[in-house]
Amino acid sequence: MIRDPGARIRSVLDRLAGDLPALGLAVSGGGDSIALMHVAAEWAQGRRVMVATVDHGLREGSAAEAEEVARAARALGLSHAVLLWRRDTQVGNLMAQARDARLRLLSGWARRNDLPAVALGHTADDLAETLLMRLARGSGVDGLSAMAEWRDAFDMRWLRPMLGTGRAELRDWLTARDITWIDDPTNDNADYDRIRARQAIAALGLEVSGLARSAAHIADARDALADYAALLSADAKVDRGSLILSRGPLRDAPPEIRRRILVAACRWVTGADYPPRRATLVHALEAMLAQGRVTLDGAMISPTGGGLRVTREAAAALRTGPTPDQVWDRRWRVRGLAPGQTIAALGTEPLARLPWRDSGLLRDEAAASPGIWQDGRLIAAPLLRDHPGITLIPVRGAADFRRLVKAH
Repeated sequence: MIRDPGARIRSVLDRLAGDLPALGLAVSGGGDSIALMHVAAEWAQGRRVMVATVDHGLREGSAAEAEEVARAARALGLSHAVLLWRRDTQVGNLMAQARDARLRLLSGWARRNDLPAVALGHTADDLAETLLMRLARGSGVDGLSAMAEWRDAFDMRWLRPMLGTGRAELRDWLTARDITWIDDPTNDNADYDRIRARQAIAALGLEVSGLARSAAHIADARDALADYAALLSADAKVDRGSLILSRGPLRDAPPEIRRRILVAACRWVTGADYPPRRATLVHALEAMLAQGRVTLDGAMISPTGGGLRVTREAAAALRTGPTPDQVWDRRWRVRGLAPGQTIAALGTEPLARLPWRDSGLLRDEAAASPGIWQDGRLIAAPLLRDHPGITLIPVRGAADFRRLVKAH
């Protein structure tokens, strides 16, 4: 292992982002992300590197901290943006909402600035803490696996170049260079699972590096399971926004492999960033084996002949609502819309006037297909009948399903 943490992180950046013309950095102002910013600034060598800080507004002083990061970024010659989030509901898990909001804001910022990837400041300590937290929750192989060095989510590639480096190492590296950082007061708040896991590691004298290695070994097992699932689902076929799986290999596969294939199929159809809950998935697997039709997180799984047809659930597509955008329901790119026209699910009522049976689609599948509407009137149903000037292009193809089967 390279002894100098800065050199180690630059080496990982070379491997993960060496061929990229630009890179975004998510920097909160804490020691980990400040170290990432300084190392990336040294590594850039002509690449365009930009910095963003998400201000969740959850505690006093967050705006001043974001401005402090901005000053530090400018001193390194890096542009900086503050991305504001304000919670619009008091219902649900605050930390989960803040995490997802952070990623969505960063993804939107990166895409607006033509940044192909965003680097995050997770370290070996985050690996160790996450392992303990998920052990306590009864997580399976995927949950216990080490964070991946890269993953695709929220329409962006996320890089974690510091997973091989510990938090204490980084702070020593910063201190030796007289670089300051912000200590988040919530890091001492034992109301949070992560802080309790951090305190448990210290109290038990556990080695962060040992826990991180365990997570890496579990990740190796996860990757082997993913490879097997990809092999068994290699004959999956794509048909007009739906996916057809062979029932035989699924029926004979171990439950964990069936679960992986089904999760990937549902995410492929719906465009969801996260898999369905395990309990919901277990019920779906049981129904599937009984040759029943089942809905799962916005997808519908229907036995058809010797296969399973995974389609968009009509009710979920209808909840998407009308949009004038060219990407609808995270499934279809629609070209040729005239001014005033919007895209929304067909629903069941117009089907009586359309040749949906001739299309070979299931009734609910046809109801979930895109319709072109204007002033409340259906103009076109392009998946059921060609319409001059209107073109439908699927957002995902067969290669995307194979990628999802092996996704982390």
